[in-house]
Amino acid sequence: MTTTERASAGHAWPLLLVLSGNMVLDATEVSLVLVALPVIGNDLGLSPLTVQWLMSGFALGFAALLTSGPRLAARFGRRRVYLAAMLGFALASVAGGLADGPALLIATRVVKGACAALTAPMGLAIIGTAYPEGPERRRAVSVYSAFGAAGFTAGLLVSGALLEAAGWRWVFLLPAPVALVLLLWGLRLVPHEVTARPPSAAGRAGLPAPEPPGRDRVLLRTGLGAATLNGTYHGLLFLLTFQMQGQLGLSPWTGALALLPACVPLAVSVPFAGSLVRRHGTGRLIALGAAAPLLGYLLAVWRPPSDAYLTRTLPVLLLVGAGFVLSFAALNMRAAGSVPPSRRATAIPLYQMAVQLGAVLLLPLTAWLLTAFDDPRPALAVLAVVAAAGLAAALPGLRDGRPGPPARKEPA
Repeated sequence: MTTTERASAGHAWPLLLVLSGNMVLDATEVSLVLVALPVIGNDLGLSPLTVQWLMSGFALGFAALLTSGPRLAARFGRRRVYLAAMLGFALASVAGGLADGPALLIATRVVKGACAALTAPMGLAIIGTAYPEGPERRRAVSVYSAFGAAGFTAGLLVSGALLEAAGWRWVFLLPAPVALVLLLWGLRLVPHEVTARPPSAAGRAGLPAPEPPGRDRVLLRTGLGAATLNGTYHGLLFLLTFQMQGQLGLSPWTGALALLPACVPLAVSVPFAGSLVRRHGTGRLIALGAAAPLLGYLLAVWRPPSDAYLTRTLPVLLLVGAGFVLSFAALNMRAAGSVPPSRRATAIPLYQMAVQLGAVLLLPLTAWLLTAFDDPRPALAVLAVVAAAGLAAALPGLRDGRPGPPARKEPA
């Protein structure tokens, strides 16, 4: 058994910048490629159904390796796995930028998703041991989470700018030098593990075997809610991207700006998420966060997004963005709180895998419907049905997750 050493006083903030910078890279990967999909499809002669694998392939790689991360860290150490995943991410970025066909391009996306599945949760785990419990660790987690939430927005803007100035290959190449710089800093700053004595057999005797996390109904409902929220979100943005750049003829930069209302609210609200949950409780927020996107998808089915952006597209994006503001943190807190601490190491990766599988399943379906019908309504109707299932999963949670006692004020 190993634990990570504390970050030294002079390295605390530089280490946090490395971990948070890598989190931004992971978070930008989906939005970087999202804006470029129509351009890549036109350049390589790919249908929406094929080119969507550049998004869902990343989610698939992420989901596939999530549950293996703790085992790899236990065998090789967090530091080694984390740094090796950063190197793999950089190499896959270069290979993707140089790829001349869809097979290699999609393969690099799966690899990058697998690398992100190691670095994103492992970066949070390193924070949990490198910073002392209390205000310092909470500040580090807040910064790490804020960088992650802002990553999607940053990816949209960077992708739009790169497509206008340099072409789609730079969407894949640009993360490589950034990842290599972070890797070089990480070699110096990421703490080494020290061996810790495992608990004695006598200390474990008589304890009941942990219940498999998949049997926990609250965790299952939470995972379903998060999967529907994430899957429908990616399906909608995929559909709107092709509509804006294909049917409406908007430039990638303008299309990226048009999608900002769906992601900026979350990035801005992350620092206040904890107080929102304490005031209203997880159950109420998760239910409201499932209802808002459902209203958005129903509105889109009734009046499909068109060139009337302010009256048709914008209200849908704002409702979907509101769903994330209300329920993103609440879902994560409910997932962590639904199982005892002894089971979180296995339960949380399963929850995170469910989140990614929502995108893996809904993106191909949305792309197929978009290809098969000359009307966005069938795809939007499917997104609405899936969002309704998410709301149905959230409603039983109204009986629990009520607001807790006011948080104790900690000294700065």
